[in-house]
Amino acid sequence: MSLGAHLHELRKKHQALSEQVDQVQRMPGIDDLDVRELKKEKLRLKEEIRRLEA
Repeated sequence: MSLGAHLHELRKKHQALSEQVDQVQRMPGIDDLDVRELKKEKLRLKEEIRRLEA
């Protein structure tokens, strides 16, 4: 897989997680731990994207 394709996949995963976080936060009775784990994964992806772009 080329670097460009890998970056594209990481961006897609990051966007999907962002949408998932938004959906979960709108739900009544959300579990803060679940939201926190999703946000950690989203941040990990963002850091990986930045590292590969540098």
